[in-house]
Amino acid sequence: MAKPRVLIVQHVDWEKPGRILDNLQECGLDTEITNIVDEKKPELPRSRELAGLVIMGGPMSADDYAHHPGLKAETKLAKAAMAANKPILGICLGHQIVARALGGTLMRDQDPEYGMGPIRWVGQDDDVAMWNKNTDVLHWHADQVTLPPGAKLLARSQATKVQAFRLGSALGLQFHLEVTAPIFDEWMQVPSMVGSMKKSKITKMRDEFIKGMPQMQPLADAIFSAFAARCSTQAAQLAAA
Repeated sequence: MAKPRVLIVQHVDWEKPGRILDNLQECGLDTEITNIVDEKKPELPRSRELAGLVIMGGPMSADDYAHHPGLKAETKLAKAAMAANKPILGICLGHQIVARALGGTLMRDQDPEYGMGPIRWVGQDDDVAMWNKNTDVLHWHADQVTLPPGAKLLARSQATKVQAFRLGSALGLQFHLEVTAPIFDEWMQVPSMVGSMKKSKITKMRDEFIKGMPQMQPLADAIFSAFAARCSTQAAQLAAA
């Protein structure tokens, strides 16, 4: 059997795993980054071979199988990984894909969230402790999901009822704790990300992001290091089998 690894599924070049990858590498875990979003029949590892699964963000809708057929394969992989009790982390679009795989419903936002804004923590688990009741985080989404059946709601915002959830081995985060300052700067160079934003708006958003980093960094490290620890345990179990 191949050496246990954490599979990271990207959808566009600029939505990188950032702090997630940093924490996985600090634990000495092998990782594989792939993009199969436009493949009809992608080759993916069997879920039982994985030490963990990360599904990143992207600009497409989670159910747009017509234009991005690989999303269907990702949804099936998330469902299989959940059944195999593999650590799963979904970010933004990935959060929506995981939620849909577990029975949630995708909805178009009436009020899309872009830039820094508060979430309210309403629950916690072993990996996600409430640092403050309200935390400013980076948002960048125009869709949202309902809470999957049986899932525990961890956070919400005024515009988005499900900002974070836990169901078994799966953790979904609608917001972006993985983004570092260099990654954010890269986002601001992508036309499809900034659209018709004026330079003054982009500058303001970057200033607000930098201002919020001291609050987001420890939260990101806590969540992603806990996920990496779960993946390390899974990798050790697979290696010993």
